[in-house]
Amino acid sequence: MGASKVTEDILIVDALGLRCPEPIMLLHAAMRRAAPGDLLRLLSTDPSSERDVVKFCQFLGHELLEHSDTEGELSYLIRKSQ
Repeated sequence: MGASKVTEDILIVDALGLRCPEPIMLLHAAMRRAAPGDLLRLLSTDPSSERDVVKFCQFLGHELLEHSDTEGELSYLIRKSQ
């Protein structure tokens, strides 16, 4: 929980079990470390992240490539903006 790791050239941001604002804070920290064009996958169980991730990407210009919800486990694939 709360860890970041790289899997298949995608930085995984594990925010499972964390509540708002922690998933977005971890995502923001990972984005600062990532290079433009890098892929990040946020994993979250916080329902607020559905709204927060969309707004985060819109505000900072990152591209939300996919979003899924599997039995309450939310997954977001995001490409860091230039």
